[in-house]
Amino acid sequence: MVHCWNHGNITRSKAEDLLSKTGKDGSFLVRASESISRAYALCVLFRNCVYTYRILTNEEEKFTVQASEGVPVRFFASLDQLIEFYKKENMGLVTHLQYPVPLEEEEAGDELEEETEFFISPPELPPRNLPLALGSSEAKEVALPVDNSRVMEHSPLSLSETLLQRLQGLDTSGLPEEHLKAIQDYVNTQIAMDAEFVKTGSSNLPHLKKLVMVLCKELYSEVARTLPSLESMQRLFDQQLSPGIWPRPQVCTEASPVTVVAKLGQLTSLLSSLEDKVKAFLGEGPESTHRRSLIPPVTFEVKAESLGIPQKIQLKVDVETGKLIIKKSRDGPEDKFYSHKKILQLIKSQKFHNKLVIIVETEKEKTLRKEYVFADSKKREGFCQLLQQMKNKHSEQPEPDMITIFIGTWNMGDAAPPKKITSWFLSKGQGKTRDDSADYIPHDIYVIGTQEDPLGEKEWLEILKHSLQEITDISFKTIAIHTLWNIRIVVLAKSEHENRISHICTNNVKTGIANTLGNKGAVGVSFMFNGTSLGFVNSHLTSGSEKKLRRNQNYMSILRFLALGDKKLSPFNITHRFTHLFWLGDLNYRLELPPSEAENIIQKIRHQQFSELLLHDQLLMERKEQKVFLHFEEEEITFAPTYRFERHTREKYAYTKQKATGMKYNLPSWCDRVLWKSYPLMHVVCQSYGSTSDIMTSDHSPVFATFEAGVTSQFVSKNGPGNVDSQGQIEFLKCYATLKTKSQTKFYLEFHSSCLESFVKSQEGENEEGTEGELVVKFADDLPKLTPIISDPEYLLDQHILISIKSSDSDESYGEGCIALRSEATESLVPIYTALTHHGEMMGHFRGEIKLQTSQGKKRERLYDFVKTERDEAIGQKSLKSLTSQDPIKHWDCPSRPSDLGKNMADPLPIEEEQMTKPEMFENPLYGSVSSFPKPVPRKEQESPKTLRKDRPACPEPGAPSPAIILTKPPEGESSKLASRQISAPFLPVPRMRSFTCSSSTEGKTPLGGEKTQGKPKPPTPSETPVPAKRPVKPARSEVSQQGNPGQTNRPPLPAKSPAVLHLQHSKARDYRESSELPHHGKHWPEEGPVSRTSMQ
Repeated sequence: MVHCWNHGNITRSKAEDLLSKTGKDGSFLVRASESISRAYALCVLFRNCVYTYRILTNEEEKFTVQASEGVPVRFFASLDQLIEFYKKENMGLVTHLQYPVPLEEEEAGDELEEETEFFISPPELPPRNLPLALGSSEAKEVALPVDNSRVMEHSPLSLSETLLQRLQGLDTSGLPEEHLKAIQDYVNTQIAMDAEFVKTGSSNLPHLKKLVMVLCKELYSEVARTLPSLESMQRLFDQQLSPGIWPRPQVCTEASPVTVVAKLGQLTSLLSSLEDKVKAFLGEGPESTHRRSLIPPVTFEVKAESLGIPQKIQLKVDVETGKLIIKKSRDGPEDKFYSHKKILQLIKSQKFHNKLVIIVETEKEKTLRKEYVFADSKKREGFCQLLQQMKNKHSEQPEPDMITIFIGTWNMGDAAPPKKITSWFLSKGQGKTRDDSADYIPHDIYVIGTQEDPLGEKEWLEILKHSLQEITDISFKTIAIHTLWNIRIVVLAKSEHENRISHICTNNVKTGIANTLGNKGAVGVSFMFNGTSLGFVNSHLTSGSEKKLRRNQNYMSILRFLALGDKKLSPFNITHRFTHLFWLGDLNYRLELPPSEAENIIQKIRHQQFSELLLHDQLLMERKEQKVFLHFEEEEITFAPTYRFERHTREKYAYTKQKATGMKYNLPSWCDRVLWKSYPLMHVVCQSYGSTSDIMTSDHSPVFATFEAGVTSQFVSKNGPGNVDSQGQIEFLKCYATLKTKSQTKFYLEFHSSCLESFVKSQEGENEEGTEGELVVKFADDLPKLTPIISDPEYLLDQHILISIKSSDSDESYGEGCIALRSEATESLVPIYTALTHHGEMMGHFRGEIKLQTSQGKKRERLYDFVKTERDEAIGQKSLKSLTSQDPIKHWDCPSRPSDLGKNMADPLPIEEEQMTKPEMFENPLYGSVSSFPKPVPRKEQESPKTLRKDRPACPEPGAPSPAIILTKPPEGESSKLASRQISAPFLPVPRMRSFTCSSSTEGKTPLGGEKTQGKPKPPTPSETPVPAKRPVKPARSEVSQQGNPGQTNRPPLPAKSPAVLHLQHSKARDYRESSELPHHGKHWPEEGPVSRTSMQ
């Protein structure tokens, strides 16, 4: 019997809320302890404070209350007896137990899937063999056909008669006569003998083994004769082993079923890998490096100014030879080239998204600045990615400091995939997609999450590897695969990274009915890539438009109970355990609109008015209110809702379904999402985010996202293993924590980090009442000084310190945060700040100062610093402010990232700024086209640069508001039913470039108070205007309201578009990004540029 006061696994903060709502002294409840397994916590309310007592069990399974003082030790046989005893007065507790707090009524659990009609049950297992063969794994060769597997269940015939009847129904004309006779003999007489063995509990089937030996006699001898030849071929072309390393295996003379299966497995493995080895050998030669990829030269047609006259120039990137070649014509001779060592930096223009500056070193060791204008922003991104790949390939560093990661999520709808799914891995379709020139660059890691996956693990893995082999010409290693019912995650990586990946961990959490069924839940994979921890979670949350709160509960359960990463970080959940955490899946959040708006939604999708629909997206609304995915980020959504389509078409949404209970509505929604969370100051950039248009077997479209992520190497101490470097020191000063809690207890700090030998515990702090009812815990300047294992700045300045503030009574965590170690702290005291969260909820703030002491040396340049973003003077601080203030995810970065401290990002946006950054609507290749007037600052491609590290603002005041997502006034557009209903709702996330600006100018900066600058932006110079517009473009209706806006009179002229591009602007099959063409249904149109691509179908 479960008593009403036993609340099980609720969180500490939830327990405090329940007790506070009662408001009666003596109210109590019991919950599971968060610090010790199989222990409990007794929570008692007294004078508006919550007192927590730990309940432990001894070896005799008896219960006792543990407290620091005042409670005598007594033992009870059950929790009931313990509670009854402490209902008496003066038993040692702060007050006697009087009012049990009952359990809250939870929302009803998951119902049957609304999308498909089926009973909830685990995935079907492969058909079993005969009962007599259940004990032997060697009997797989004689598995019966699936269609007849149930005949035996209802047949009145004997076992031998049933099998003989089945044998007669089979086509045995191709069987050798002696084999058929041996099978008949076994079925007639010998199977009964084997059945007796099974009844006695034996797993040995001697007669079946004899039969298999007879059937496989010739096969075994043929395999034994062929296998040595294949092994010799493999050793011949293996590049990692020297000749003679492998001894010739001993050939077993007995043809038992076990040895036959083993030999066949060896044969299959050798045959599948031999072709790959020969290809690798022929492509790379006998000596290979740790970076294996063959990328053909790619040519870009760009425009550059010579004496004020724009000229067409060909830039040819040869990744393999490490050269950037400049030619005046495609087929002409090389004018000049720059080796990878001479290319110092790429600087992207923030104002013109197709302009790029290349800094090169000349022969006289001088630097030269070259400006080029690409056809569109996607071409520029493809060029930058190729140059980064070239720098990485020819880097003198033995280990990479940046990798690219592909994330894919797809609800397969219990249907087999189509034959071709390569567009998914090429990031082709709708939204922010990849340029064709980047197709040649394989990602380092591929993470594929599926839901309602009907395939077996082996079958799905083969499909994935075959698709990646088709587009990359390299084979990938399986790092991990984990399945919970029909929810699956697969992680593949380049073979060159196999030795860099370690500590692989997989786990799952069920959130289905009563949290016991796996039809809903999550699977996860984590591992170390050299010195960087990576985590990936694929989840399928509760379905149904009205089940938003249940989805939130699913998220919290996964956050608490998904066991991934370093077990030493037990006080921290998965949001703090990984340098980079990626969360993907069918999150099932819907558009919160009535069914009557269905047709209006369809019309807005056809006209690309996604921003208006996203105002009603449940996930963005819940994130704004800090209920789920606290401090996560998501790239801007510029693709159509991925659910619910009619199968085998992407032209129509099937939003109604007739059920026995009435009409069911599934409004088009962005159910399938990818979010991420990284440690502060870590480099991470989302390069693409969209959905495919040509994979139509499911009612969901696959979603892709690609990332550029910074990683660290396994640093080797110069002092040798086992010696602690005494030169390094990390010192925290003037630290205090502000907590939202009703608990009456003392607190201490724990410091965790991979740069420490073990965690470090502080003394208790002093409690004070805060200004708004919070508890302020102050720690004196005698906090322990931390000694890192390595003091080299190249290592130490890449590290992070995890902080947990814990209760002295229960050792339970009341909040966790993360502090980045920065180079500025080596010169003077630097203010620090981190938000404190616990189980996905905001708990408070931690502030103080930090001082670092390192050994001699400096932090080396990273590959991701090779590409930077330039803050154009014409844009001014005004536009930069508008970028950050409209980003609902950016605002929480203010307190959590030390580099952004002191910025006031909650200021309201002036009207003219809103209109300047109003999202541009592009033609939808699926539902028709709408003319759009291109703007010089399209908001969805804005890249907001990081603040310069040397310009660290001061720490916010203690009374500063807690991190929140601040909304701006939504852009005004056409009047509609939705527009009239708009309420406070999240604005769209915008992409952010995590690189530092190169501009050292401080003119026109906005004061911290948020006042606007008085100076007007400078008019654009001729060099800032790459090419004048050739002819006017008729503006769309959504742009008419902006024509008379005085705030836009100083806009620079638009980059020109070719007649072909202007023609395509009004065609149906256009991409959402600039003027890049994207085909419909997977047929990729050829580019105008010189890059030739074979068909990817």
